[in-house]
Amino acid sequence: MKKTIIAALTIAIIASCTQPATNTVASPDGSLKVTVDAVDGNLCYNVVKDNDTIIRNSRLGFELMGGNVLGTHTEVLSIERSSANTEWETVWGEQRVIKDKHNAAVFHTAWLDIEVKVFDDGFGFRYIFPESLGIISIRNELTEFCFASEDHTAWWLPESVPYYESYGNHTAFDEIDCAHTPFTITGADGRFYTIHEAAVLDFAKMNLIPESKSALKADLVKWSDGTAVYVSDTRVSPWRTIIVSGTTGGLIESRLMLNLNEPCKIEDTSWIKPGKYVGIWWILHKFLYTWYYDANNPEGHGATTERTKRYIDFAADNNFSGVLVEGWNLGWNGDWMANSGGFSFTKAYPDYDFDGIMKYAASKGVQMIIHNETGANTENYFAQIDDAYALYQSYGMHYVKTGNVNVLMDGKEAHDGQYGVNKLHEIVEKAAQYQICIDEHEPCIPSGVCRTWPNLMTGEAIRGQEHDAWEVDGGNTPEHTTVAPFLRGLAGPMDFTFGTFDFSNPANPQCRTRTTIAKQLAEYVVIYSPLQMANDDPAAYEGVKAFDFIRDVPTDWEQTKVLDAVIGDYIVTARQERGGSDWFLGAITDENARSLRVPLSFLGKGKWLAQIYADAADASYEDNPTAVDYSEREVSAKDVLELKLATSGGTAIRFIKK
Repeated sequence: MKKTIIAALTIAIIASCTQPATNTVASPDGSLKVTVDAVDGNLCYNVVKDNDTIIRNSRLGFELMGGNVLGTHTEVLSIERSSANTEWETVWGEQRVIKDKHNAAVFHTAWLDIEVKVFDDGFGFRYIFPESLGIISIRNELTEFCFASEDHTAWWLPESVPYYESYGNHTAFDEIDCAHTPFTITGADGRFYTIHEAAVLDFAKMNLIPESKSALKADLVKWSDGTAVYVSDTRVSPWRTIIVSGTTGGLIESRLMLNLNEPCKIEDTSWIKPGKYVGIWWILHKFLYTWYYDANNPEGHGATTERTKRYIDFAADNNFSGVLVEGWNLGWNGDWMANSGGFSFTKAYPDYDFDGIMKYAASKGVQMIIHNETGANTENYFAQIDDAYALYQSYGMHYVKTGNVNVLMDGKEAHDGQYGVNKLHEIVEKAAQYQICIDEHEPCIPSGVCRTWPNLMTGEAIRGQEHDAWEVDGGNTPEHTTVAPFLRGLAGPMDFTFGTFDFSNPANPQCRTRTTIAKQLAEYVVIYSPLQMANDDPAAYEGVKAFDFIRDVPTDWEQTKVLDAVIGDYIVTARQERGGSDWFLGAITDENARSLRVPLSFLGKGKWLAQIYADAADASYEDNPTAVDYSEREVSAKDVLELKLATSGGTAIRFIKK
């Protein structure tokens, strides 16, 4: 370890001595340049791409409680430079080996330091608060993103909708109210940009508000007392990140956010394994059964011992790694959101044999994904968390799905304010002590922390497929999943929970999944998560050929390529199985049927067997969503496939090397 540190310091010293004395940091290929300097006494940055100014002088700094400002009446006093050209391997992910190649600099001013890292596909910067400042209270962040053109348009999620469960809007900058990040821009200059964050830890999440037709400003989520952030032990902000790409696919293929997070802190990661799961979940959202147990109507309860064992058998028979069960534990009766202190995370309802089910699952080689709905009551959760996690670990179970359904954490603070960020991350670190992986629902939006803590495997923070069961507007729009990869998907894995084969909905006939089955299959490739659900009742899959694709498709990848995409219209994604030779392709469209020509140049040499699951000629998401044609053909990298997608349809393909 000492040799590594010495080597890194040597690189930094050499770089600082050999690079020119300028306030600019260039990407390794020289195409992207970020300059930090004082302009009229205010600390600013600007960005040039291929000799074009893409971000004009934009303010940096913070306003403190009390009125003092960090970043004004200042100048850059000195610069420390460094560079990196390394590779690292993910525990799981869309890409096994990631290259970290960048140039960096720390700009020192009297009261605030700015660290910048510039990659070929974007850059990130963060603030360093010197120890000399002591404990400080931040009122506002002054960071601006002032683009060079007024004609850019933006894809964004409104901050006003809880838990990020909204559709993406497509507007001009000045039509934005307050937007979450990731925030994706279709540039009038032909480029695509995404603003987000990396390593949001012990800080508030950053939203964006418009200043003009071309400028945005950071807006931090505040504590209930009006303070944005208390800076004490953690002396750095999250990274403010911008991906710059000539294609839509380049946004998804960028690994900038992950590179700006710290390396893995878990020494033994052998227990962290991607996989697919089924669960007692969709039948609850369709109101066929209840989460709570009622002694006067016991047959109405979903999480029974008998039903759970059937799901376990189904998972084992189809090589699924896990079974999720919601509503197994005490606390679901009555108004559980208002009375969230009643949840127990170790005691089960009388018709759920916790001990017997755990042992039965273990005997079948199946992991139970144990649901812990907290009602955003972390005080109640942390009072029980050690006992609960120790209990789960004693059975060899490694997966917990947390829920935090309540607009305020502990009745007082936002999920994505500094309080919520810290509480939610404390759960992740606690889980790692017990070798528990977390599927986090109602979270703060991800920021790549899964690199550092890979037991944080996936999460919600999206309008997922549960809305197709009961939403008053009829369910998710066909366009939704053609937008999500370019907004929420750029933050990290999405537990979207697709896999619907039965489109009936007796309790809410006005609402159903608005896709074809072929699109449901393709979404296993397009929508990334290392834990993927087949959401339907197992009976819906019996005897259906299309289910073979769900059985076959992996959830962990060697590499990922976005072959073609227009945000909001369609996307075609190809991924190679980690540690294997098979490729999988998913193509999905919005409400419009369309034909797509897809070159297979991503395949290696030789011949491949293509197993194709496509919309039938008469398929339609409205009238005939279950019509799927299966075919096989021999292909090579020289071939071009013609894909015909129905309305809200798709195509899913497995390529097997011959």
